[in-house]
Amino acid sequence: MKSAAPLLYLREEELTDGVELFFFAGRDVGQATDARLQELELGRAHARALHFIARHPGMPVSDLLSILGITKQSLGRVLRDLLRIGVLTQTQGTRDKRQRLLRLTAKGMEVAGDLVALQRARFAKAYKDAGPEAVAGFRQVLSGLLADQERAGVMRLIAKR
Repeated sequence: MKSAAPLLYLREEELTDGVELFFFAGRDVGQATDARLQELELGRAHARALHFIARHPGMPVSDLLSILGITKQSLGRVLRDLLRIGVLTQTQGTRDKRQRLLRLTAKGMEVAGDLVALQRARFAKAYKDAGPEAVAGFRQVLSGLLADQERAGVMRLIAKR
């Protein structure tokens, strides 16, 4: 009987390398949008907000706050900036008048589309180079990196398309 292959990817050095690669990949994927954001005098926090509002029109501010995991004050600054440049609208909730629902304007959809296209290009190249099995494994690893209490909610959010 053949012995199982050693789990080299679980060695301390391999795990630390994974953490480091994850950092650099996140940095570089973010940098893909920096020039476009700079044109608009926006930052990466704005890009993250635009992404989720574009994917989930009518999202309440409270949901966006939960997704981004930032303070109300920080989100308030981001939303004020997006409103100021005309890429975001806020409406009152129909059932709960205290609720603020977020939608992108046509200009906002264009900006969000530009930003995600820049990031998708990086993902498309990496996915193509890696192949379908690696992509499936990558998604599984990313899902595994999510906090246990967050995983189901994130997967539901992704599935809402």
